[in-house]
Amino acid sequence: HKAEDDYLLTTKLFCGMCGAMMFGECGTGRNKVVHHYYKCATAKRFKTCKKKTVRKEWLEDLVIAETMKLIQDDAVIDAIVAEVMELQDQENTTLPFLEKQMREVENGIENMLNAIQAGVLTNSTKSRLEKLEAQQKELEIRIAEEKIARPRLSENQVRFWLTRFRKLDPNVKSHRETLINTFVNAVYLYDEKVLI
Repeated sequence: HKAEDDYLLTTKLFCGMCGAMMFGECGTGRNKVVHHYYKCATAKRFKTCKKKTVRKEWLEDLVIAETMKLIQDDAVIDAIVAEVMELQDQENTTLPFLEKQMREVENGIENMLNAIQAGVLTNSTKSRLEKLEAQQKELEIRIAEEKIARPRLSENQVRFWLTRFRKLDPNVKSHRETLINTFVNAVYLYDEKVLI
């Protein structure tokens, strides 16, 4: 907890050997220089994992460099945009259901108006039409609320938002945090490789 601010990969970095979370630590060397590194929680607490500690600066620089390399690639941006567009279609199940109900209500109103136009006007047709119109107004409000709660983004909006990250300076701490928080889900650290 004490290291959350200084260690950018806290909660996202895992040991490749045992799967435990790795956390930030620091220690002072013989020449009074403070060293920052990440250590496997299992290796520290139980001494059952053989994962070596890794220098903080080296690992964070590597993750930032790989992330920047990915967002500079137009093919990667295109793939992310396509995925976002697909997720937007899948995510909201309420809006399509409300729109379907609205079509059914509009068809019902149309049928009632056709019946009235054909001369079939009774108390029940009038009350049924009023109910359908009230239902239509309620559905209009619910559809509008749903669209406001979950606005649909266009491909250009998503692409613009993603390409803004290309302008971030990887040497500025707040920019580094933004890159990691936005694009990095997890990092698995092995002795011989890093899986981002």
